[in-house]
Amino acid sequence: MDMLRATPDLRAVLGVGHGRRLLTSMYNAHLTKDYTVRGLLGKATDDFCDEGRLVEKSTYDHVTREKLDRILALIQGSHQKALVMYSNLDLQTQEAYEMAVRGLIRPMNKSPMLVTAIQCIHFAPPEFLIQVQCMHETQKQLRRLVHEIGLELKTTAVCSQVRRTRDGFFTLDDALLRTHWDLHSIQDAIQAAAPRVAAELEKSLGPGLGIQQLQGPGGPWDSRGPSSALGLESCAGH
Repeated sequence: MDMLRATPDLRAVLGVGHGRRLLTSMYNAHLTKDYTVRGLLGKATDDFCDEGRLVEKSTYDHVTREKLDRILALIQGSHQKALVMYSNLDLQTQEAYEMAVRGLIRPMNKSPMLVTAIQCIHFAPPEFLIQVQCMHETQKQLRRLVHEIGLELKTTAVCSQVRRTRDGFFTLDDALLRTHWDLHSIQDAIQAAAPRVAAELEKSLGPGLGIQQLQGPGGPWDSRGPSSALGLESCAGH
């Protein structure tokens, strides 16, 4: 798929039949998503996109990879503190410690966007590319993040591309190309994903919960055909 400018290049998880209920469980688990976000130094716009209305231009010669890495580390640290706060966990307890080790600390309810990991993977001024792992995000918040990074670097920056590469436990490898949007390919995707979906939901929600939601008549192993799926399709939009 061609990269999209100003609009995000995303893959969305879809539920088919009984799988629609699994989507609710998946999102209740507050799983993270991965994005690659491309930024452009030296200008600011009204909507944080490079194609928005220009409101300011600035120099960026003073920006280095080291300075950018330092800002990203500060952002990650502040968001990790916020994650602990929204989780309502006492980190002094054994349970909280074990959850932290397993990477299972999650907000108890809806929270603002939380960045759990962020790093620069390409730096060639004025362009830079960052990899963001986050939850409860919106596209505008991701674009605003680029804007705020620019301000922290004593310059300005706009977002030129957002690309989702993972949604929970689904990655680009699970995505079905448009040419594979047929019954047999979708059924094969369901059969391949079902055991992993059960295992991941059980790990995130509790023993037995993932398996219980996948079992039953019309479940993903039912020979009469698929009634649940968590597949990936290509989509774009704000």
